[in-house]
Amino acid sequence: MRTLIGLAQFIIAVAFSLFMGFLEILFLPIDRRRGRVFHALARFWARTALAICRVRVRVKGLENLDRRRSYVYVSNHASMFDIPAILASIPDQIRIVYKKELEVIPFFGWGLKWGHYIGIDRGRGSDAMKSIEEAIGKIRSGQSLLLYAEGTRTLDGKLQPFKRGAFNIAVRAGAPVIPLTVNGSFRILPKRSLVINPGEVELVLAKPIFITGMSGREAEHQLMEQVHAAIAANYIEQSSEVQAPCP
Repeated sequence: MRTLIGLAQFIIAVAFSLFMGFLEILFLPIDRRRGRVFHALARFWARTALAICRVRVRVKGLENLDRRRSYVYVSNHASMFDIPAILASIPDQIRIVYKKELEVIPFFGWGLKWGHYIGIDRGRGSDAMKSIEEAIGKIRSGQSLLLYAEGTRTLDGKLQPFKRGAFNIAVRAGAPVIPLTVNGSFRILPKRSLVINPGEVELVLAKPIFITGMSGREAEHQLMEQVHAAIAANYIEQSSEVQAPCP
């Protein structure tokens, strides 16, 4: 019975996400410049999806944020629930850098594409470079970004090696970096599973890392080590408490 309820919650959450993607597309013509309406709708989607799936969010470290600043949030990626947990709970207009493959999803993917988020096609170097320049431009214009350092969701609940792309953007933009640890979401919905397990997601915001006097590959490597250490210090491995994923 618990599995059927979890599957039903997943289906309802997906249907609601498609509807909200359609709604966001309708508002795009009047919200092209700053994306405030888009962000408000995204936050409403996130909070409602969490409520449907009976997922609570607890945040630590909000005192580390200066709401007058823009940041590059660099996070681990454990589950599809990472994004709604972050959008619903962090008081910042965060622009997400996402994989372009998501754009094929009707309405939801189209909302990402035509909204104020940034898609990166990792298989096409020239397109990826354009997206990176767009991301840097958004930071310099005063907007915050969310980057996933691992590049994809974990399969086993363990922290994966970080890729340098997120740190290339952060160093070139020169914005302070907030290491963001997500705990609990892997237990709620592991990769390759369609069954939601209600529970709690914990977000831990570490103190910002300021990029001063840093440039080039050496700076990216140094920043990657600092962020990895900060995220790992707050990370709770979840591999032993997860329902087995679907084959």
